[in-house]
Amino acid sequence: MIEMVVFDMAGTTVDEQNVVYKTLHKAIEKEGYELSLDTVLKHGAGKEKRQAIIDILEHLEGGTIHRITIDLIFQNFEKMLDEAYAKLTPLPMAGAEKAFSKLRGEGIKVVLNTGYKRSVAEHLLGQLDWEEGQHFDLLVTASEVTRSRPEPDMIYVAMDHFGIKNALNIAKVGDSTVDIEEGRNAGCGMFVGITTGAQDAVTLQTAHPTDIVTSLEEFVRLLKTP
Repeated sequence: MIEMVVFDMAGTTVDEQNVVYKTLHKAIEKEGYELSLDTVLKHGAGKEKRQAIIDILEHLEGGTIHRITIDLIFQNFEKMLDEAYAKLTPLPMAGAEKAFSKLRGEGIKVVLNTGYKRSVAEHLLGQLDWEEGQHFDLLVTASEVTRSRPEPDMIYVAMDHFGIKNALNIAKVGDSTVDIEEGRNAGCGMFVGITTGAQDAVTLQTAHPTDIVTSLEEFVRLLKTP
């Protein structure tokens, strides 16, 4: 029996028009690298953003990247993201609020987790008028853990918070292979890919999810299927 669902934010429950990865793309290009947005999504989606920069650059260069370069890109990215968010009006992903309400009404904890730092996540939630304890039960961000996704630490934080002992009673839902890997690494009973965000079904399938869905409504139906 599923006691808790851990949802990713951008691309899964929050529609922010992919602004984070578009901004990350621009920040890396600003330092003279040539790459596509698809490359950013493939190697950076779902990850803590400094780690995303490292993984993207190591893919491009085929080796270790100097820390000064990483720091410069990350600093520029954070500045550019603040500017982008000042102009952005995020929306709930289709069916998100209904899914949250239905799950919470059945006693299932709804957790949001993200590779964003907490200040960015809270800014997004504030724009959506989503409040912890009212629309969802807990927010866990990359700021709260030493190891971000695909490591399972954010899920462990949520388990500890609610006193859930068995990870098989948890479902993880996200739009990237890193989300799926996080759920598997935590030992979740379900680790579900959703095609509403960064990666398509073919890419998500490479992480061997328990299921792939095309909407949050489909996920809720799946959860209720015996």
